[in-house]
Amino acid sequence: MNLESLNKTIEDFSKETHGSTDYFKELIFVRGQQPDQFAPLKFLCKKHESLGTKESLFKVGYVCDAFDLYDQPAFEKWYEHQFSQKLKRTQAKEVTILYMPDNKRIFDAIELVNQSYDVLRNEHIILNNKNLPIQLGEWYAKCVFGLDQVKSTSQRGFDFLLHGKRAEIKVEWGDRSPPKGVKLRKSLADLSDYCIIMYVARNFRIREICFLDSDFVLRKFGGKGHTIFLKDSDVDQYFFSRSQKHLDKVANPSALLKYSTPTFAMKLSESF
Repeated sequence: MNLESLNKTIEDFSKETHGSTDYFKELIFVRGQQPDQFAPLKFLCKKHESLGTKESLFKVGYVCDAFDLYDQPAFEKWYEHQFSQKLKRTQAKEVTILYMPDNKRIFDAIELVNQSYDVLRNEHIILNNKNLPIQLGEWYAKCVFGLDQVKSTSQRGFDFLLHGKRAEIKVEWGDRSPPKGVKLRKSLADLSDYCIIMYVARNFRIREICFLDSDFVLRKFGGKGHTIFLKDSDVDQYFFSRSQKHLDKVANPSALLKYSTPTFAMKLSESF
């Protein structure tokens, strides 16, 4: 896919208004190189034969955001200018925006955070604050698998969907897994179709991924109580570094290799 040509099409679309068309009804838009340039995916598919679905964009590095989850005034302003009407609240809840992340800025930020965490750890200021690693690991999962992130009434305010099926993302931060295993709430596994464990190293890179069907997790590890512990020895045969069973679920191989540790990336390189 020629990204330069795609961005030019988005730029050209944004230069003109389209109030006489029905593109205002669309729910999937693609952002161009500038933050105030967008175009409906349906329009782009007509102009570019190689672009069939949003999965085509995932493969070359695009990520999707639910408009309702993030403050995106540039899109609202663009929409109103393009179609001479405000974006309806009911439609806004369904709108998805695909964009190409600024990978260099992200890498630079991750390296800076890693250095900052090292200082705070060495000065005994933090011990195991996992809020940032968890959110970063969830973002990695969204990039790698092309997940839709939709607003919901769940405790965290959103759910992840893979082709319409709910995916529970569990992030484990550290260079080694806990001896007892990765802790997973049984109720969350019961409400999901997939359980994806993102193992994030202390340097904030992906060191391993484990993709499991929730039914399998509940059937094999459910037992009594409200908590499931997944030890490496129990699930390592499903690690991406050892099995190709779920590699077909990867929508964005470049993101997977880009954000992985060198060791993990080397193990995966022959598969992509």
